[in-house]
Amino acid sequence: MTLNLATLFEAVAVAVPDRTVLVCGDRRLTFADLDARADAVAGRLRSAGIAPGEHVGLHMLNGTEYVETLLGCLKIRAVPVNINYRYTDRELHYLYTDAGLTGLVVDDAFAPAAARVAGECPDLRVVSVVRTGETAEKPEWPSRISVSDYTSEAGAPDPSLREGRTADDHYVLYTGGTTGNPKGVVWRHEDFYMAALKGGNPYGDPRRTVEELVEGAKTGFELSYMLTMPLMHGAASYTLFMAMLTGSKTILIRRFDALDALRIIDREQPMIVAVVGDAIARPLADAIRAHGSEYDLSSFKVLGSGGAILSSSVQAEFAELVPGIHINNAFGASESGADGTIAIGADGLMRLAAGAHVSVVGADMKPIPPGSAEIGYLARSGHVPLAYHNDPEKTARTFPVIDGRRWTILGDMARVEADGTVVVLGRGSGCINTGGEKVFPEEVEQALKSHPAVMDALVAGVPDDRFGERVAAVVELRPGASATVEDLRTHCREHLAGYKIPAAVTFTDAIVRSPSGKADYRWAKRVLTPPSR
Repeated sequence: MTLNLATLFEAVAVAVPDRTVLVCGDRRLTFADLDARADAVAGRLRSAGIAPGEHVGLHMLNGTEYVETLLGCLKIRAVPVNINYRYTDRELHYLYTDAGLTGLVVDDAFAPAAARVAGECPDLRVVSVVRTGETAEKPEWPSRISVSDYTSEAGAPDPSLREGRTADDHYVLYTGGTTGNPKGVVWRHEDFYMAALKGGNPYGDPRRTVEELVEGAKTGFELSYMLTMPLMHGAASYTLFMAMLTGSKTILIRRFDALDALRIIDREQPMIVAVVGDAIARPLADAIRAHGSEYDLSSFKVLGSGGAILSSSVQAEFAELVPGIHINNAFGASESGADGTIAIGADGLMRLAAGAHVSVVGADMKPIPPGSAEIGYLARSGHVPLAYHNDPEKTARTFPVIDGRRWTILGDMARVEADGTVVVLGRGSGCINTGGEKVFPEEVEQALKSHPAVMDALVAGVPDDRFGERVAAVVELRPGASATVEDLRTHCREHLAGYKIPAAVTFTDAIVRSPSGKADYRWAKRVLTPPSR
């Protein structure tokens, strides 16, 4: 038995069939339930003509149907593709066509948008609509596309679904596209399992065989996770798979609402609450401060963030509000998996605790020596993705093969302290060059968000005649709070060198982020850069 994601899930489901694996609203599924329903989805996809290697879009909110479809695709060796449900028609058309979707499973609320672009997606031929009751509209689809209503009814087991799987089957994860067009990261199943899912063991050595994984699920500590972010986000898919492969329960929130999250914690008693950075964590902290005494939050022991770094100010809030809480500030990417954890020191620096697979390298791919002032790129070797789908040029830059070894060159810049500790500086693509000085937006955002009046902030470089670029910030204040530009600049002087202090601050009612909470720097630049006359 190979390290194939579908095979791994099925082995765990056979070992712990009666455990609860998914909760979403009033629906609860055991491992046996989910396996049978995913089998049914797999059978229907295959009957509709979806073949191994073909791409199927998952254009849905969180729900059991999303997970059933995800597993159903993997079972027949098709490739599930995550779709951002907030995309405009133009963005959807780009993603559908770039991914080469042949199949699509879509919530009825998003079906009108999907139908509008389907005619210009030549590969798309099979659509299944999930009737959630959120809309009664039934759009017109091109006649060449076979359209049916989704059903989860399980039929008789079909052993043929297990045939032909390998560790080389593909799993594709599309990035958010917050700094450019979305890119599809192509993983081998085995590499995804080892890198993104830590070999099925988040707290120890990787489980390298199906037998080891099953034994761990049967005898290990049964955890419970609550996902506040959408499953179409990479951090959510990592957590979902990790929970399933450890025989644990995942509680899904269909759409995030902070007060609703407290009600769900009270009812379902999760141990681990997963978020994406401050955009989800800060409203959750505010809800706990205002209403926490009304709910039983005693099960809540771990706050885990992936996809965005939790600021030190938010971490301090949770330490105050939930005594004894453990905070896991995970560091990783769609292109590399789970790379380690971040600790933010009193000096404001982000230090990465990572394994031997992560290095800091220069442009020549040679390691940066400890104690050097040189800034390099974070890189990962070993179990890394194969490519960007449909983009050989970016693949060659991001996933080079050097001396027979495949690497991921991440966009994050870093340096190495004398003791070997890796200090993460920020995304190189967002680095601001102001008069020759380099400023990473993440550091300035951390300083701004530590001001008690600030709810959220994004920092970007804007053109400047004298310095080339200057540091600018878009700031969202907390409801009822007030602060002036000079208040924020004065606060930043306590944390940052003078050249890093925002020269311009624009206040906004709400920072624009992706549904998962990731920063949209394209939007920030538009807000901060006045239109040319």
